[in-house]
Formats: sequence, structure tokens, C-alpha cells
Amino acid sequence: MIPLTLADTGKELVIKKVGGSPEVKKHLEDLGLITGSTVNVVSTFGGNVIINVKNSRIAVNSDMAKKIMV
Repeated sequence: MIPLTLADTGKELVIKKVGGSPEVKKHLEDLGLITGSTVNVVSTFGGNVIINVKNSRIAVNSDMAKKIMV
């Protein structure tokens, strides 16, 4: 398992674990980032990550991306 910030661009990945406070977990869950869901890393810039999840493109800051394990 690695944090989303270290994932390779263009690969389809499965979320293994989402960490953080209950508020952070709820926010990420509302965005569709739940354990078992599939994401595709579009690009990374300064630790920030742009991903495709459930036919939507989402930007996640580096602090949040570090809590998402793939």
C-alpha cells in the first residue's frame, strides 16, 4: 500500500484504506473516495493530485491525498 501522492500517473488503482479524522473521511466519502472504489491518477503537481473517480475529475490536496492508500 502506498499513499495516493506516490501513485503513478495513468494507472487505475483501487483504494485500500482512507485515513484521517471522521470529518475528513466523510468528506472524501462524499467525493466517492471509499475503500474498494477505483481511481485513475490524471496528474500530480506539488503533491496535489487530480484523479478520475466515478466519471468525475477531482483535485485533492496533498494532505488529503496522503490519507488515501492505494
